[in-house]
Formats: sequence, C-alpha cells, structure tokens
Amino acid sequence: MKIGIDLGGSHIAIGVVDNQGRIIEKQEKRLLKKDKENIKKVIEEYIVQTVERFEKEYKITEIGIAIPGTVANGMIIKSVNLGIENYNIVDKLNEKLNYKIKIKNDAKCAAIAENEYGSLKKYKRAVFVTLGTGIGGAVIINNELLDTGKLPGCEIGHMVVENDGVLCNCGRKGCFEKYASMKVFKNNLRKELNLDEKTSGKDLLNIIRESSKNKESKKYKVIEKVINKYINYLALGLANLINIFEPEVIGIGGSFVYFEEELLGRLKEKLLEKNMLFNPRENIVIETAILGNDAGIIGSTI
Repeated sequence: MKIGIDLGGSHIAIGVVDNQGRIIEKQEKRLLKKDKENIKKVIEEYIVQTVERFEKEYKITEIGIAIPGTVANGMIIKSVNLGIENYNIVDKLNEKLNYKIKIKNDAKCAAIAENEYGSLKKYKRAVFVTLGTGIGGAVIINNELLDTGKLPGCEIGHMVVENDGVLCNCGRKGCFEKYASMKVFKNNLRKELNLDEKTSGKDLLNIIRESSKNKESKKYKVIEKVINKYINYLALGLANLINIFEPEVIGIGGSFVYFEEELLGRLKEKLLEKNMLFNPRENIVIETAILGNDAGIIGSTI
C-alpha cells in the first residue's frame, strides 16, 4: 500500500492507495484562513498524524504528495496559492516519518491518474485542466506528459485572459485562475449571496439547485449572473488551449466535477459559439475526471 496526499490551496486530502490505483481509505481537512497563518506547521502536523494513524492498519511502503506549483528535488520551489517558497517538505516530514517520499505537481498527478485509470485512458492527445483553488494543467501527447525540460511548464492558470486585470498571487495581473478557478466561482457566489467562507461547496451546489425551482426569484437571477460570467472566462481560457494544441479531449478535474451537472453543458455551448475557436468544431469532447477530486491522490503514487 502507498499513501497519496493531495495538498491543495483549500484542503489536504490523504488516502491509502492499493496497487490498482484504488483508494482504500481517505480523510480530508479544509484549510481555512486561520490555517494559512502557519501553513507549514498545519501541513506537517496533519500529514504526520494521519500517516501515523493509517500505518497502524496498513503496510505502507511509500508516500506521494501532489502539490500545486513548482516542485523539484523534494522541495516546493513556489506555490503561490499556499503562500510557500523554497520549502523542503520532504526533509521536514522525514524528521518524523521513515518513508520514501516523492512530490509532483498536482495537476500532472491528476492527469497521469486519469490517463492510466480514468477518463483519458482511451485518448492519445489531451489537455487536462484542474479547477480548484487555482488552475493547474497538463498536456498529454501519445500517452506521455509534454516534456518541457528543466522547467515544469503548463502553468495554464497563469495565462493572461484580462489585460491589466485582477492581481494574481504570482505577481502578474489578469491570470486565468483569478477568473475561472472554482475558488473564484464559489467566492463570487458567497459574496453575491451574502454568505461566509464556512458555506461549503456542497452547500452552494444545493443553493444553485434549489434556486432553479423558481426562475423568477432574485436569488436565481443573481446566481445566473455569477455562473454566466464564470463560464465566459472559463470558455475563453479553454478556447486558447484548444487553438494551440487541438486536443482530442479536454479533461477537467478538481472540484468542478461536483458542479458538472450545472456547468458543463453551458461550457460546451459557449465553446461552440461562433468565433470562439480558430478551427470551428461541431462538437467539443470534454471529460470530467472519473477519479473525481481523488485523481491527485492516486496520481501522486504512480
């Protein structure tokens, strides 16, 4: 058994993964604003406590960690959504955990998992996008991750979609993830509906579904405005990627998968509108992650 860890900007998910890529057991922690004040300590303590609990029940051989941002040689070089730079997470964890620990970019972990076990298995050319706290990405060509050399590349979330737009955590303005991440979508809903950060994604999904029962209500119209703005930006970014790579399929992971019923149809319709794509298509193939938000956990162990 291996332990896979998905270290996101808003959560930490830890699972026990078998040799067939199946998660046997999992537990998760949301990261709130107070946790970000001492994020390294929170990460280390939660991982150590959870691994120590799992190792009492399972024979663990190694640990993999999926991390948003740039990683190399056991270090988080830069993770703007965690607010961490030059952090040797492997050495810190090995002070208390005696396992081989490997780390990889989270979007690439998810893409590897979906290509091996999930929704991308039948395709050779794919662009995979994770929509969560930020936006990550990976490009797969002939079942291999696109090789960008020494630099990790595929920083899809930091493609500029709005000139001189919203300031991003990376220091640039107008980045894709400041308009089309699920964090932005959820925060915009909370703001427009006067809800606090404790209102979960599941709560928001239920609110969207409930509001659709009365399409004349003020709440429904407010939600529709937020959704339409979000879809416009998401389609813009994906259209850029389609124009560059002409993939067989766009794969989408992250917490978007939980909102698939409400958002995916609208996204396809927008992409197929006139002048969205350089090479017009009659159909857009978009596959949401079969492995759901667990793709990063599974991919970190491959």
